[in-house]
Amino acid sequence: MLELVVISTLNGVLYGMLLFLMASGLTVIFSMLGVLNFAHASFYMLGAFFGFQISRWFGFWPALIFAPLLAGAIGAAVERFGLRRVHRNGHVAELLFTFGLAFAIEEIVSIIWGKVPVDFRPPALLDFPAFTIFSTNYPAYKMFMLAISIVIFIGLLLVLKRTRIGLIVQAALTHPHMVGHLGHNVERIFMLVFGVGTALAAVAGVIAGPSLVTQSNMAAMLGPILFVVVVVGGLGSLPGAFIASLLIGLVQTFAVSVNGSLASVFGPLGPDLAQSWLSDIWNVTIAQIAPIMPYLLLVLILIFRPMGLLGTRET
Repeated sequence: MLELVVISTLNGVLYGMLLFLMASGLTVIFSMLGVLNFAHASFYMLGAFFGFQISRWFGFWPALIFAPLLAGAIGAAVERFGLRRVHRNGHVAELLFTFGLAFAIEEIVSIIWGKVPVDFRPPALLDFPAFTIFSTNYPAYKMFMLAISIVIFIGLLLVLKRTRIGLIVQAALTHPHMVGHLGHNVERIFMLVFGVGTALAAVAGVIAGPSLVTQSNMAAMLGPILFVVVVVGGLGSLPGAFIASLLIGLVQTFAVSVNGSLASVFGPLGPDLAQSWLSDIWNVTIAQIAPIMPYLLLVLILIFRPMGLLGTRET
């Protein structure tokens, strides 16, 4: 039991931090432009595939640096030459633009790399067990993923709260006209922050690619969860996105690790359904309903706290 708790906690925190790497960029982009970027998870996928390709040519460590830079440059170009012009036509046009962009990126990835998962492996330097807990070996690469996620989270927090660049960005989020009157190029700030946000998603793709499955539909698999994180945390709230990421990561990881059925967990609280047509539902395992738990949490949040955990505006 203790082994299950420790391993599930580590995996849940790791999954939550990966979600935050992506949700942080999406949250800042929404705060700045007021649009939910439906193509944001696609940059996570681009990071994974760019990382895979560059690692084949030059190794994993150059891929960890250059893949996010390349994805971030593409993201900045999308904002400069696409989203900025579409922005003049309202939020519906923005949503349709990013929605179409997500499909376009997925098809381009499928054409170049195919629909079959690619063989993206951890670097040999980290291909060993970091420690052993109750006869279970925990991979060193997963600890590396966790460390990178924590370092980026702390660095992002320090940049936004303690540096002049962070102050300008925060001011541009809330008072863009005032920042413009002070002599700063607000449009360039928007472009750079959009690029940094997509680069953060690409970092998550590079470090998660060797551990998870790298395939052309990975953005579609993770994208909905990403929006759950942003809405549950509160639209535009970076601390809210952090809390929601960890919460969803832990809830889903612990649910997957539980083998018991609903009857075994809640049996004493429920009726005797042995002879009822509902017995099949009552015998569903917790692991089977794990994928829908984030969406159940989303429904509850929208019912009882529409602005999210730490949000200031209603969704």
